[in-house]
Amino acid sequence: MARKRWFALIPLAILVGWTAAHAKLAKERDGGNPLHLEVRSAVMMDADTGEWLYAYRGDEALPPASMSKMMTELIVLDDAAAGKLSWEDRVRVSEYAAGVTGASMGLRAGQNVTVRELFEAMAVHSANDAAVALAEYAAGSEKAFAERMNRKAKQIGLSEETVFANATGLSREDVAAFEAAAADGETEMSAKDAARLAVRLIRTHPELLETTKLAFAPRTDSQAALQTTNEMLPGQRFGTAGNDGLKTGYTGRAGYCFTGTTMREGKRLVTVVMGTSTPEARFEETRKLLEYGWEKVL
Repeated sequence: MARKRWFALIPLAILVGWTAAHAKLAKERDGGNPLHLEVRSAVMMDADTGEWLYAYRGDEALPPASMSKMMTELIVLDDAAAGKLSWEDRVRVSEYAAGVTGASMGLRAGQNVTVRELFEAMAVHSANDAAVALAEYAAGSEKAFAERMNRKAKQIGLSEETVFANATGLSREDVAAFEAAAADGETEMSAKDAARLAVRLIRTHPELLETTKLAFAPRTDSQAALQTTNEMLPGQRFGTAGNDGLKTGYTGRAGYCFTGTTMREGKRLVTVVMGTSTPEARFEETRKLLEYGWEKVL
């Protein structure tokens, strides 16, 4: 009978051990998230020193959605600086670029649009059609451009966990119907790598901030103005003094994401939140990060 009672206690012991282990894991995770941010991951960096002021699951590779367009921006800016393309070059829009889903500037197949207008629509309004058109122009195809994105990621020191699958950050299922699309995998990026990429952009091409702080992307045609997706810019719904960029993102896999950069009293902070449940939450959680950060650095 004693032996039977001993065996009967084994499942209970396993359950208690499992519960204790998960409680410990939950406590550790909470300990890394003292602000109790409702996110899948979040980080904040002092852009001047590179110090991590906050990091919660910062090394975990997650779908970044359109935050991955920061790499598209970096490559286009590098190419422009190197004379490989001109801002006034005219790009012929492909069937794929015109048909891609999501945020759009309303491109039509066969239309000719300047690199500058495409870039501004991508950076301000997160236009996927503009991103694809730029990728195809810069590399011949989106697949070739994605290869450039991954080479650049290694060159600038992003982690091996970060992988770029296409120019937009869309999920594979969103682009699989297009023969010309880069649809072989999923884009994944850690919050720390998103912050590193943002800092690289700001340091190498500070002129980008003149674009990312715009409330509307300029248009040369009669189409409606393209409004910014960054609602933390001054004058927007979550307007925050000193915010001048940088990139929002959303897909069903990623949730709502935001990489932001804010300057106050000569100090610049870069924040990243990934996987919030609503578009508003990505800015609300960023505000909490900034309040916490300014107390540390000012």
